[in-house]
Formats: sequence, structure tokens, C-alpha cells
Amino acid sequence: MSDTIEKTVASKSAEGAESEHYARLLQGMAQAVAAKGYADTTIADIVREAAVSRRTFYEHFSTKTECLIALYETASRLALQAVSEAFDPAQPWHAQVEQAMTAYFDYLAQDPVLLRTLFVEILGLGMPGLAARRRVNDEIANFIQIAINSSGTECDPAAHLTSEMAMTVVGGINELVLQAIEQERAGDLRELVAPATRLVRAVAAESLR
Repeated sequence: MSDTIEKTVASKSAEGAESEHYARLLQGMAQAVAAKGYADTTIADIVREAAVSRRTFYEHFSTKTECLIALYETASRLALQAVSEAFDPAQPWHAQVEQAMTAYFDYLAQDPVLLRTLFVEILGLGMPGLAARRRVNDEIANFIQIAINSSGTECDPAAHLTSEMAMTVVGGINELVLQAIEQERAGDLRELVAPATRLVRAVAAESLR
């Protein structure tokens, strides 16, 4: 199991005594999807990989869709945490963007299988997957908006991103990642740092006009 999945599991395990099985189910889902893809993964596959009973599965999730969404949301928040830790609000926003983008893409590149789950498999869930994706994208856009809008000085004023502008940035970055996955360049996400940085700076700079 990759370091990224281990961090995902650990983040849930720390929440309480009952979460050990929950965390193992997230791990089992990740491993089953890696082996078979989401469409062909069954609950039997998940509980076998997790080494728990089917009854335990249903104590935490009603469907395999709920389990995948839980993995998606947990891993996505860890990616956002990586960005947050790389962003220094005491520094001007334009000086921080490249560092934050590097942290984000480095996090995603750690695990190509989880990357595909986050950006591709979630789209196969229909409306529940789209709703989960919207929640995650809203969290990321909100962070970008607050981080950039609050990173200014008297000599170097902050940008003023609206929520729509922040979501435009998130959408553009997501499409860059999806393109890299489609082109089998998931291991080269560092190449996206430059265009993603230019996108954020361009959108933010527009707000200063």
C-alpha cells in the first residue's frame, strides 16, 4: 500500500476506536479499485481486501458508492492539507502560488492509482459522484479564494478573487490533471506546475485591474 493510502487510512483511524474497520474498508476499496476498476469491484472484493466481514461493511456503508466517496473525500482533503501547509499567508500571494502548486501536484503524483480514483473513477458514480466532486471543489476553491485574498501588504496588495474566479482556477487545474491521466503522464505532474501557476496568477492579476 502506498504512503498516500496509508495517510488516508491513518487520518480516519485517529478519529475513534470504531474507525479502524472504517479505515481498513477505505484501504480495501482503494486496493480493489486498483486491481479491477470501480465498475467491476464488488463489496465482496472490498471486504476481502480489508479483511473484514460483509456485516462490518454494512455497519459503515450502505453501498460501494458510499465507500468510494468516503475514500475520495478523505484523500482530497489530504491533498488540500498539503497545499495549505505549503502556503504562507505572510508572503505575497504571487510568491506563494508556485510553491502551493508544487505541493499539490507532488501529493497527487505519489499514487497514480489513487489519482485515477480521485479524478476518473469518481465521475462514473453519476449524480452522487458529481455531488461529492462539487463539495470537494468548493472546499478547494474556498481555500484558494481566502488564501490569495488575504495575502497582501501595503506595498503589494492582495488580489480579490470572487468565488466564481476561484472555481474557474479549480476547473482549469482539474482539466490539466485529467489530460495528464488520459495521456498516461500521471507520473509527470510536476510539468503542470508552470501552467497551473500561470493560470492562478493570470486570474488573480485580472482582479487587480
